[in-house]
Amino acid sequence: MITRVLATALAAGFAAGVLVAVLQHVTTTPLILAAEVYENQAAAGSSLQYGGQEEARLVLVHSGHDHDGASGESEWSPADGLERTLYTSTVTVATAVGFAFLLLAGLLVSGDPIDTRRALGWSAAGFVVTGLAPALGLPPELPGMLAADLVERQTWWIGTAIATAGALWLLLRSRGLALPALGVFLLIVPHVIGAPHPGAEEASRVPAELAARFASASLVVHAVLWALTGALVGWIWQRNEGAVAAEA
Repeated sequence: MITRVLATALAAGFAAGVLVAVLQHVTTTPLILAAEVYENQAAAGSSLQYGGQEEARLVLVHSGHDHDGASGESEWSPADGLERTLYTSTVTVATAVGFAFLLLAGLLVSGDPIDTRRALGWSAAGFVVTGLAPALGLPPELPGMLAADLVERQTWWIGTAIATAGALWLLLRSRGLALPALGVFLLIVPHVIGAPHPGAEEASRVPAELAARFASASLVVHAVLWALTGALVGWIWQRNEGAVAAEA
């Protein structure tokens, strides 16, 4: 069983991750690159107010965008082009493999038969938990956008994901009124508490239209990643099941 789970998750996650990495390359990546232009321009413009072109260059060095600088204090970042695409694609594939393991764990714990239809249903729930529900409070952000403290955002995101997962389980798999009512409470309480947001002292460097396009494109890509992973998990599991039955 362990070998079958490993093989299914790795195969499904790798295939889905590669396909979605291609989708990212033509949808969200160009928007991120465009936002970085605004981020760099804002950093350079700010420095020009205090001392000219040389200080602007120092800002870019310390922000990690001047790859020719020799400063040891600058943060490392992959070079634009093939290197950046490789790192981004690797993260996407790893995420898809993680999603595949989560899907199989949920299906096995629930005791449901594993097929394409059920795996897609669990994928839809996974998208709501990790994508749609947190995005209601913290939509996907581009470089250069104003944001609250990272720890506060991560805490709210994790809490929202856990509460939403519990809510969906209670709403979809419980009988009576008490437990589904608790599910509704868990579904809405993170949004009543509210996600952390920065103050309005400073305007965002990224145009609102670009930010909106990125948020919508990111959610679509996220949904496609879950759907592909779920479809492949169900299909590969059934295929392996048929092969085992044939050998028996």
